[in-house]
Formats: sequence, C-alpha cells, structure tokens
Amino acid sequence: MKTFVSAILFVILFYSCHSTQKVASTTDDAKISETDTVRIANDELEYEIIIFDPGFSTWLRSTARPEGYYSQQFMESRNYQYVVAWNQRVLQPQVYDPNLYGMQINYDSNIDYGYEVNYKLYNYFIYFQLTYRQQLTGFIPRI
Repeated sequence: MKTFVSAILFVILFYSCHSTQKVASTTDDAKISETDTVRIANDELEYEIIIFDPGFSTWLRSTARPEGYYSQQFMESRNYQYVVAWNQRVLQPQVYDPNLYGMQINYDSNIDYGYEVNYKLYNYFIYFQLTYRQQLTGFIPRI
C-alpha cells in the first residue's frame, strides 16, 4: 500500500511540474508528426511498418540498447513470439484494448527482414510493454 501511494504521489508530482505548452502551429504539427513517426522497412523485401507512437523515436535513441547489442537471431526469436501474442490480442478486442492493439502484424519467421527491421521492431515491443504496462509473453520486458 505504501508503494502504491508513493507511485501515485510521484505521478501527480510529475504531471504538476511540467510547464504549460503553447498552441502548435501547422509547421510545428508537421515537425511533431515527422519526429514521432518511425519507419521500419526493408526496401528489398518491400516490407514496411510505420509506428506513430509519440515518444518511441526519442526512447529508441536515448534508452534502447545500441544496435549490435543483441544478435539478429535473438531478436528474430523474440519478435516472432511478440508478434504471435500481439496478433492474438488484436483478435480479442473485447478483452484487450483495441486502442492499444489496432492492427495485426504480418511477420514471417522464414523471411530474413534484416538487422535494422528486427532491431526496431524488437525495441518497439519493449517500449510498448514498458510504456503501456503490458506483458506480451512470459519474458519480462527490460532494457
């Protein structure tokens, strides 16, 4: 109970300390949408995922493990498991929030999407689980 109260106080303190924000102009809106959008693609395979999640781009640059930290094989294995869990949740909108799980991800473990695609997809799953307090598999999401 003490931890819960401390967490609530931290959240209230966090939100009460931010400054007021100015109204964004149309130029600012374009900048926001560009920086909050992450494109995951392998042009040779004509494969693309576009993520419109505010904060992910910054999180990827500042918090995620650097490229090369995980092997491609490790990320492919985890991505496959995360995609299966994700797609199951998409098909159960009465159980899982359809605002979080909007569209299925078509990920074929027999296709080599390359390191960059697997790196960004893997890190999005970690970001998503930490940010929205979801656990897709038995693996506890960590950085």
